[in-house]
Amino acid sequence: MKRIACVSIALGLAAVAAQGLSTAVAAAKAVTPAAGVASEPSDLSSLEAALAAAPDDLRAANDYRMAVIPAKQYDRAIAFFKKLTAEHPNAANAHLNYGFAYVDKIPDAGAITQVILANNALGEFTKSLELRPSWIGLYTRGNSYLFWPRIFNRTKYGVADLSEALKMQKTEPKRHYHVRVYVSLGDGLWKSDDLTGAINIWREGLTQFPDNPRLTARLAKQGDELKTVIEADYDPQKRVDTSLQDLWTNQ
Repeated sequence: MKRIACVSIALGLAAVAAQGLSTAVAAAKAVTPAAGVASEPSDLSSLEAALAAAPDDLRAANDYRMAVIPAKQYDRAIAFFKKLTAEHPNAANAHLNYGFAYVDKIPDAGAITQVILANNALGEFTKSLELRPSWIGLYTRGNSYLFWPRIFNRTKYGVADLSEALKMQKTEPKRHYHVRVYVSLGDGLWKSDDLTGAINIWREGLTQFPDNPRLTARLAKQGDELKTVIEADYDPQKRVDTSLQDLWTNQ
């Protein structure tokens, strides 16, 4: 049971960054509460109305989820995104945020429910990618696979997604959040027992993002010390920050 719980939380992880940026819906911005402040039902209704008017708006969906978390209205959000994606099945960003809505509930759920939530999240991430391959989709799903215990043999799927994300970001203007792929891909290779490959990716990342603390820490450690550094980033007991705000700030 403990292993199942860890896997379920893991699947939902996705420290994230991405592309596919869109203009924020003005009404949503006006009612988005401060971080950590529980939202009133009227606030959520306003955010839902804004998102319903622009179902593929990544930022509006993120604003809505960030308001849901402190209010612990997870079931409301899941139901809303279920309806939204049913009405707009081709809205890739709606499916992506539907997946994150499942992730957001995981820390407050029981072990069995966590398994269901995590699997549902992975399914929505996949639907988003099937509709429109994107950096954020590849990074999110790829990073999520890295939280699975090795016995499940999921790391190879994470490495595949993250490798595609790396290819994609190399064709785009460099963004500060692109460093995440170098970190995670290297971690995936390390988890696959390819230490040389991991070191090469981390070194490549450091040439693009000099003095990045996560890359620097990995390259400065060996053996058990390196294992400690990496595993600290994949602790299933930590609540996942699923905010996508990093995508449109300080680009």
